[in-house]
Amino acid sequence: MEKTAKKPRVQLDRDSWISAATDVLAEEGIAGLRVEVLAKRLKVTKGSFYWHFTDRRDLLLGILQQWKEGRIRDIIKQTRAQAGKELEQIYHVIDVYSTSRSRRGMMIELAVRDWARRDAEASAIVAEVDDVRLRCARNLFLACGVPMEEASSRCMLLYAYVFGVSLMIYDKFDSDIPRLKRDIADLIARSKGTVAQASI
Repeated sequence: MEKTAKKPRVQLDRDSWISAATDVLAEEGIAGLRVEVLAKRLKVTKGSFYWHFTDRRDLLLGILQQWKEGRIRDIIKQTRAQAGKELEQIYHVIDVYSTSRSRRGMMIELAVRDWARRDAEASAIVAEVDDVRLRCARNLFLACGVPMEEASSRCMLLYAYVFGVSLMIYDKFDSDIPRLKRDIADLIARSKGTVAQASI
């Protein structure tokens, strides 16, 4: 009889475990993130997990670190503007973050924030990400000539809007959603400083 060829064993690296764990986090929250369940989902043994991680906490810190680096990289990229085009970039940021984001991305954001309510390390990571997001946005307003206090208020308003709108189902609220979003973007982006710059 011919021997059946053995299937090659799946080789997972640390990033593969973190990516899979992030999916579970998004779907089930931190409580659903268990090593046994994750190994079964990936069709590997728990031994594979312990080759890459000391324990579950090590995995959780890996998820937080990857999330933090990705979010910070994204906001730095989105708020980078050419000199004299800062107002245009503010509109770009509002547009990018207020459009329908990927469902997975939104679920991960919500899961991480829920986790941060109960965990000091997760809370510190979320605070760090939010601080970078706010500072990057504020720098755009400052570059448009908006005074510091107003720039701080406007960047806070920007993020309150983009996070809030991602949680809402508002398609039936207004007959012209694109116009509604343009009006909101104008309210956030325009001030005496930014209007002056835009008219130059």
